[in-house]
Amino acid sequence: MRRRDEGQGRIDAMAEAIRGGDRRALARGITLVESTRPEHRADAEALVVRLERAAPGDTVRIGLTGTPGVGKSTFIERFGLSLIAAGHKVAVLAVDPSSTRSGGSILGDKTRMPRLSRAPEAYIRPSPSGATLGGVAQRTREAIALVEAAGFDRVIVETVGVGQSETMVAEMTDVFLLLLAPGGGDELQGVKRGIMEMADIIVINKADGDLAAQAERTRADYAAALRLLRHRPEDPPDFPRVLTVSALEGRGIGEVQEAIETLVAWRREAGIFAARRKMQERARFRRALETGILASVTADDELGAEIARLGGEVAAGRLRAEQAAGQVIAALEARLAASAPAGSEVAAGPPETGAEDRRGGKAPSSA
Repeated sequence: MRRRDEGQGRIDAMAEAIRGGDRRALARGITLVESTRPEHRADAEALVVRLERAAPGDTVRIGLTGTPGVGKSTFIERFGLSLIAAGHKVAVLAVDPSSTRSGGSILGDKTRMPRLSRAPEAYIRPSPSGATLGGVAQRTREAIALVEAAGFDRVIVETVGVGQSETMVAEMTDVFLLLLAPGGGDELQGVKRGIMEMADIIVINKADGDLAAQAERTRADYAAALRLLRHRPEDPPDFPRVLTVSALEGRGIGEVQEAIETLVAWRREAGIFAARRKMQERARFRRALETGILASVTADDELGAEIARLGGEVAAGRLRAEQAAGQVIAALEARLAASAPAGSEVAAGPPETGAEDRRGGKAPSSA
């Protein structure tokens, strides 16, 4: 009991320090929620619960993706400094690629954003992506809650942008930016329809020097492509937009900022902003449920061994993946039925056909 009270006191103190803007406490808190050690999960959950209630309601979460080399870090630095000039506090959660072998990552975003990293109104946290789909770190949602509770009202989530599905970033942010380099014709064919349908604003970067004219042609190409897509009910008439910027020279950054604020204001007034946050929480619950169930099943010695055996059968081509998954699910259902109390629905199974007559009433008693 004493150890538990000490642990709660430590979490309370950390939460209070984060709410007070203590950067060291914030860094420790994010490290805690990113930890994969089972003994840290309870503390991480307790910390997030305390801080989610403290987060202000006027924050805006901005997702940003783009292929490597498109200038994401340069754009984020210019954009972040522009937000600070407008009176905002900016947090950047930059997810770096992780090695699938060693788990290591470069984590070099602070070195690529020197001016922004020195700004007292900014906080940059590079995080390894791990094996999470879409290049978004597994605990990015919790990290968002922490930085918002610390007073950062504009949160930028930068994804790896190396071709994985970017659905997860759309499930945790309010506005989604797709950053592209100048190019036309075949370049347009290389962008997936799905990611264009998710994008709220497409930003053509590097619109300077010899690439300025090409950037404008690329903007026109993407604007024409967007007109072919079905209008989304969550957008005002002139969205999604395609804009050109030069992050190197700082041109066009204000237009991107204005477009984001316009879109957010419209969605707030229409009730779409709040509805989208609720939908994201439902998606968060579903992913947490899927992750938790899978972890629970694989942690069971008997089921874990069966999953390993079936995985070998699938790898050898003797069993289809869907068949193997079906066997695991059947084994799990059988175990749940066996452990259910006598007389419960799980143990008794579904009601017999004919339990109710065709008129909707109960079948006559045999007594």
